[in-house]
Amino acid sequence: MTDRIEAAAAELRPLLQEFILWARENAPGSDSNLVGSVVLWHRLIASDNVGRWKRADLRTVLLDRMPQVVEDPDAAADGMVPAVRAYLTFLSETDRLAKGSSSLKELLAELDDLEDDFVDAMEDIVVDQDEYEDDEEDEGLGDFEPFADELAELPTIRLRPDAELAAATREATLITKARDLAVWVGYERRVGETSLLTDAEITEALAALGLPAPTAAGKALADSVPALWNIWNLAIDLDFLQPEGEDTVSADADTADWPFEEDDDALDVWMAGLHSIDYGDPELEDEEATIALSGLTRALLVRVLLATGSKPLAELRAELAEAAAEYDERGAEAWAAATAQYGDPLNPVLDWLAGYGMVEVEHDQVRLTPLGMEGVVHLTDDADIELDARPAIDAMTALDLLSFSAELPEEEADAEFAAWMELREPDRAAKELLEAAAEDDADALVRVQAASMVGSLGEVAVPAWQDALDEPSLRPYAATHLAQLGVDDAPPPTQADTHWLILDMLTISAGLGRPEFVSSLDDIGNVPNLVNLLDVIWKVPHPHLEELLEAIGKAHPDKQVGKAAKRALFKARSTHN
Repeated sequence: MTDRIEAAAAELRPLLQEFILWARENAPGSDSNLVGSVVLWHRLIASDNVGRWKRADLRTVLLDRMPQVVEDPDAAADGMVPAVRAYLTFLSETDRLAKGSSSLKELLAELDDLEDDFVDAMEDIVVDQDEYEDDEEDEGLGDFEPFADELAELPTIRLRPDAELAAATREATLITKARDLAVWVGYERRVGETSLLTDAEITEALAALGLPAPTAAGKALADSVPALWNIWNLAIDLDFLQPEGEDTVSADADTADWPFEEDDDALDVWMAGLHSIDYGDPELEDEEATIALSGLTRALLVRVLLATGSKPLAELRAELAEAAAEYDERGAEAWAAATAQYGDPLNPVLDWLAGYGMVEVEHDQVRLTPLGMEGVVHLTDDADIELDARPAIDAMTALDLLSFSAELPEEEADAEFAAWMELREPDRAAKELLEAAAEDDADALVRVQAASMVGSLGEVAVPAWQDALDEPSLRPYAATHLAQLGVDDAPPPTQADTHWLILDMLTISAGLGRPEFVSSLDDIGNVPNLVNLLDVIWKVPHPHLEELLEAIGKAHPDKQVGKAAKRALFKARSTHN
């Protein structure tokens, strides 16, 4: 992000937040999130005053610029013009439509005139995207999609427990700097339009952060301190800084308390700023050269991940230089400019990632930290790319084990269970598994998985099964296994217990699709047996009873079964009501 765009975005953020609040009550049908890019580009290319709008500005921004920068043309075609209409109305009704603007009536009339052209332009983009979807080139240097197949083939990634990750976030120096900057900002500090801070304030802020003052002459101070603005933006991302009205900003009340004691709170803060990794991209004098290297930080991360978390710096440098030249016609030139400015184009990338706790560099080897591995897994998930990522065995809770095992092939699930069991006494493991299965009585798959695992432990699990008799969702399993183990004084399984087990089985098969569901119904017995079952099973207080009865009525091909299911559903609903 260039200095100019950063400054404009920061300038507009308070105004846009006020508009979003206004729109909720005054224009609830509009998508206020679509306005941001329009307002930003209006400020950058049409007017130095965010409140001055002329009819010609709308055509310039919507028809000339938006087709070049819009991310979702479908959404823009449906909602951008109504959203801009709401925004202009907001400016007028809150007296923010500046002197020299066209009247609101003229602006809205212009919007009406160009709406069809705008929609056509968006639809053209959609057509072009569909036409070249199969052979379109990668989006950019930081795009993960070209590596999707390689990422899917990576061995299992083991993630560390939240307590360890939270401790690492508290050591992240960039978060500390963002806190220090917010504390320096204080309460209701006024910000300017062209530069957020005056030269004197910039000097103070640099001192508060321990950043060196720029030495370059002939350049405005605000344009010479990109590191300051990156930390300013990070503070906003972390909610350490909050807009207070149109032209003021304040530190959040809790900011000074960082590092937060609660692990969840610390991790939430870190995750809120995860996309700040983009601030690590080199920032050059030439705006187009800066754009050519945008995504460099993400490009480094994905390559380190593909190397299973560690890769020589020299190899990274060579690969990324080649990738930059491939992705942008000015990439090689930009790489050379970044080399001249930083010594190594990867220096700002690694500095930012290290400051955010994601990488370590030792002996010219770049390594993802546990926090960095967690972050890259989230980034790949954001890109809709699946990784085999699981908690480390020593950090895996019983619920983690049950949830992951339910999705794994049988042999792999058995291996996970065996590795997990090596760290626990069998009686304790049985108790943990059944307690985890009891947390959500609607999760039949986890319950069946737990019963299977605990059942494999034999007599050592008897105390855990006896405790589980008091849990309604587990009693059917406990009674069945205690009977199988021949435990004295154990209550025998009842007909209601058997029915509960059947409903759990049907719940799981219903999630697999209609053919599997009908097949599981056939396994229960012939039509008369199934009708007899439906005449009594409606009494079982199973969390999925009603939806299963409704599904049976729709899915089973025999009319007798369908009618019996509808009768049972009526009785179940009447009893519930």
